[in-house]
Order: sequence, then C-alpha cells, then structure tokens
Amino acid sequence: MTEPILRALSMAFAMGWEILWPLILGFALSAVVQAVVSHREMARLLPDDRPRSIATALALGAASSSCSYAAVALARALFRKGANFTAAMAFEMASTNLVAELSIIMLAFLGWQLTLAEFVGAPIMVALLVLLFHRFLTRELLEEAKAQADRGIAGRMEGHAEMDMSVTEGTMWQRITSEKGLTAISHYFVMDWAAVWLDIVGGLLIAGALAAWVPPGFWESFFLVDHPLLAKLWGPAVGPLVAVISFVCSVGNIPLAAVLWNGGISFGGVVAFIFADLIVLPILNIYRKYYRLRMAAFLFVTFYAAMAGAALIVELIFGAVGLVPEQRNARVVEASITWNYTTWLNVAFIILAGLLVWRFLKTGGPAMLRMMNRPPATAHSH
Repeated sequence: MTEPILRALSMAFAMGWEILWPLILGFALSAVVQAVVSHREMARLLPDDRPRSIATALALGAASSSCSYAAVALARALFRKGANFTAAMAFEMASTNLVAELSIIMLAFLGWQLTLAEFVGAPIMVALLVLLFHRFLTRELLEEAKAQADRGIAGRMEGHAEMDMSVTEGTMWQRITSEKGLTAISHYFVMDWAAVWLDIVGGLLIAGALAAWVPPGFWESFFLVDHPLLAKLWGPAVGPLVAVISFVCSVGNIPLAAVLWNGGISFGGVVAFIFADLIVLPILNIYRKYYRLRMAAFLFVTFYAAMAGAALIVELIFGAVGLVPEQRNARVVEASITWNYTTWLNVAFIILAGLLVWRFLKTGGPAMLRMMNRPPATAHSH
C-alpha cells in the first residue's frame, strides 16, 4: 500500500517541479497586468450584452486574476454595481480561460495546439453563452438573482475580488516601476498564489494518483478510443462532467487535463474539461448562495452547453486544418531532479518570487492577506 502512495506523490512532485517556473512567471505577469488595470470602471464598461460590451468583458477578464473563486465573486460585485449580468458572466469566463498564467502552464504541459485551442475556444464559448442567455434567461429569473445578489451573502475570496490596488497615474512603464506599482505587483502576486495554491496542489495530487494508479486500459475504454467518431462527440460531453466532480479549478486542473489527454480523451474533450472550472461543485454551491438555486441550475445547464458546444466546434475546426496532434505526449513525468534547464529556471524564478514575497511582507501585505476571505464591506480598495 505504501509503494503506490509514494509513487503517486512522487509523480505529483515531479509535475509540480516541472511547472514551477512557468507558474511563477505566469502569476508575475498577471500581477503586473492587475497592477495597471483598475477595477473601478468595470461596471460602467459593461452596461449591456452588446458585442462591444462582451468584447470589453473578455479583455477585462484576461487582465484579471485567474482564481475561479475571485472571478465569481468579482462578477457578482460588478452585477450589483450595475453591470449587465450576461457581460458579468462573460467576464467571469474570460478570467479563468484567457489569462497569462493559464497559457504558460498549458504550453508547459499540453503543447501549443491545445493552448491555441483554449484561446480560440473561449470567445466561441462566450458567444454561445450569450445566445443561450438571450433565448432562455427570463426577466423573472434575473430579478430574483439580483435580489439575492444584493443580500451580499459571502462565498469565497470576497475580499480578494474587491481589492483594487491598481496604479493609474503616468505611463505604463512608470506605473509598473513606481514604488506604488512594485508594491501592488508584489501584493497581487502573493494573494493570487494564496487564492489558488490549494487548487494547484489538489490538481497535482489527483493527477499524480490517476497517472500512477489508473491503468491505461480504463481511460481507453471510458473515452471510447476504439470508436474515433463517437469519441469526438463523447469527449466534449463528458469532459465538463469529469471536471465537476474533480473539485479542482483555475490552473490546478491543467495537470489532470494532461493525464486525461494521455489517457485517450479527445482533443475537444480536453478543451471542455479545462473550460469547466466554473461549474465544479464548490462553485455551483457559491452560485446558489449568490443567485439562488434556480439561477445556479440555469448557470450550470447553460455553462455546460456552451462549454461542450465550443469544445466540439474547436475539435472540428482544428481537425479540419490538421492541428490536432497525432501524438499524445503531455508532460506527465517521473520524479527526478537533474541539473537541466528546468532546474536552473526554477532557481531563477524562485529568487524572483522571494523578492516579491519580501516586498509583500515589508509593505503591509500580511494584513491585506487576512482580508481575502472577508465580506466586501470589510475589504475596501487599497
């Protein structure tokens, strides 16, 4: 019994070591973007669900934190401040599917084709969601959700979602290099890590366990590998459902996506699985608290349909132009640390992370960290 557990842990550690420097780089880039993009005008920029507002929601989401819980909390905050509900949900989807750290981790684990598929598919998914909302979202359901949202029931990462430390004075370079800008970068960097580390560790542990314990034959049977046409339809349909019960969201689901890809899930199935971090069970429960049960059920059904539909469209597009990889060589590695380029890059980026953490500790960061899970009323802008 001990040996299988150690093997799973060693594989989880190996995958974590492999992606350590891309994670640090991704969160550092995200922190820089958040430090120069203000949250204050977001609600004003999302007044309706017209194409311009939806495009703005995608851009704002891409510049936000990748933490799924923070994205969900901020989307509700925008809705309460007057943003259109559909645009707020588009922002939420972009926050977890178009951010820098996601693309870097996907490149490290899954390769450029699946990374490109994610960024092609995310706008398609949002477009499908807008169409579904236009057709099925009733005024009664929306008013019921707004009344519930205005009650301000706490979910998770409320304080993190409400904090706005962005610098808006001067040129972009001046904002980044100013004392205030460097402090904001360090604070966003540490708080984003604090928000998602459990998801990252959970994703690595689940991926390590599945890679070590589940025989390849199970995945091949489950994903209908011997029936190529059915597999293309089955993958996008089942991918989100696997995500729902995995409990892992944000960038933490990428290691598990690598295991599923190597196991035989279709190209579109991987994309659908990665899309589905906004309908995992803990977040569905938060929707229930934020918007009541009926809206939570509506969001699950429409999100699922948009995710599966977009993934299938991506599968068809990439298959037609020959961009679906023939070899399944996602980085699921054995435990070993050697003095190669990964180790040197990890050392360099650990030093960078240490400098950011040092500045965070020296500039009142711990006090702000304690406010991450407080209700919005006690976590004002800084």
